[in-house]
Amino acid sequence: MNNKHVLSVLVENNPGVLSRVSGLFSRRGYNIDSFSAGGTENENLTRMTIVLEGDNHVLEQIQKQLKKLVDVVEIVEMKPHKAVFRELALIKVKADKSTRASIIEVVDIFRGKVIDIANNHLTVEMTGDSEKILAFIEMMEVHGIIEIVRTGITALGRWSD
Repeated sequence: MNNKHVLSVLVENNPGVLSRVSGLFSRRGYNIDSFSAGGTENENLTRMTIVLEGDNHVLEQIQKQLKKLVDVVEIVEMKPHKAVFRELALIKVKADKSTRASIIEVVDIFRGKVIDIANNHLTVEMTGDSEKILAFIEMMEVHGIIEIVRTGITALGRWSD
């Protein structure tokens, strides 16, 4: 992630917080590459994982603007060596009787999971880092990808003493 930055933003679980955070990016002309949000161990807080691209100046500006928002409790830049990154993807792949077994073999190698089977396709659940997801997608392109949905990156800091 050369110029990509991953921010873990802890916010109060209030109506409109998502809109205010995303509005901050759009007003300043910054793009969000990936965004995920969900509850935490505290029902009053939501953790947002935001992936953005830019130099250190852009990162600094975004962090300063986020800190000004009333609902923002904490902002942490997640570094690869100090955090665990994961993504979930659902991939619908063309599969008939002649290709199904070889596709399932690749799914197993990637430690994915077939979650739906139809006469002409399989739906696969794949979790891991973005590189793993992309590698699996490339392997499936030869069979024909019908549809993909991805959650975006979510991250959690590693244990520190």
